[in-house]
Amino acid sequence: MIFDYETLRLIWWALLGALLIGFAITGGFDLGVAILLPFLGKNDTERRIIINSVGATWEGNQVWLVTAGGALFAAWPLAYSVAFSGFYFALLLTLFALFLRPIGFDYRSKLPSPSWRKNWDIALFIGGLVPSLIFGVAFGNLLEGVPFHFDNDMRIFYTGSFWALLNPFAIAAGLVSLGMLIMHGAVYLQIKTEGSINQACKTTVTLFGFITLIVFALAGIWIANIDGYEITSAIAANTYSNPLAKTVSKASGLWLANYGHCPLLWIIPALAFLTGIATVLLSRLNRPGLAFITSSLMLASIILTAGVSMFPFLIPSSSDLNSSLTVWDASSSLGTLKIMFWVTLIFLPIVLSYTTWAFRVLRGKVTAEHIHQNDHTAY
Repeated sequence: MIFDYETLRLIWWALLGALLIGFAITGGFDLGVAILLPFLGKNDTERRIIINSVGATWEGNQVWLVTAGGALFAAWPLAYSVAFSGFYFALLLTLFALFLRPIGFDYRSKLPSPSWRKNWDIALFIGGLVPSLIFGVAFGNLLEGVPFHFDNDMRIFYTGSFWALLNPFAIAAGLVSLGMLIMHGAVYLQIKTEGSINQACKTTVTLFGFITLIVFALAGIWIANIDGYEITSAIAANTYSNPLAKTVSKASGLWLANYGHCPLLWIIPALAFLTGIATVLLSRLNRPGLAFITSSLMLASIILTAGVSMFPFLIPSSSDLNSSLTVWDASSSLGTLKIMFWVTLIFLPIVLSYTTWAFRVLRGKVTAEHIHQNDHTAY
């Protein structure tokens, strides 16, 4: 094998981040479109145009979320266990919201009744809003630390509550997530539509682009003053996983320590601001294709900012510091990571190729004429 255990752990940390970014870029725009549905669609025809802009691709976009969950389960089983224990009710709420999406897309146009369609529009709105907000809230809680610990038999004990997850900093992180996905969805809608919807998208991109950047900047100032974590013992990066074999301390501002060790990392949050501003300008200049690229880079930069700030921590523990999970002590075995690596090396290019092909084939605009000419297949 060309990679040792330490290198494979780093590779899988990067791959998990890549999968989350992939979902944010692809699944993120259809979540944003669903949130905008009741506001940009002034009549039933416009709402059908908005729905059909993502109707052919939203299911494929969900693959990134499912794959990220599977990768977390297989490559980082301890992190998976803690996340699904600590965030159980939040994830259950997200799951129920996501349930509304397939039935909303499939059943909305089954009846011509305005009230029937309005109710499904609300369901699609909820199915976009709740996941977008909760994903950000989850990241905010990771940065603050999650109250859990292991006993001597490595059993997990979570000592927090659902309502404790809705703390001010986590809500701020949720607003960053919500704002950037609404902006991203509006950019995609600008590509796929024309007329009044297209014009409304420009205003939406400008508004939520700047809201996202402002809240992101405030969260950055905030994070400099909350407790971060660091490993204070020797790091055993090439041996079996045991979270209790290290010591951890926390202090204010430690989440910025990685930027001090490697100043080049400041490029990542700076890129978020530059690409955010570029997205707004390109949208105003009627260059939505380029705006979608810069919007995608903005999403990636925001997620990477959180990832490199926390590295090497995956889930820090606020109640028992030494139980914190890191890249070095929460992974699967060396053999498991090897097998997963080769499987990913084969199938990830296939997924990327299929996704690129699907969006290329479906790159045309959705218009009222398209809706009426294909009424039997349109949503």
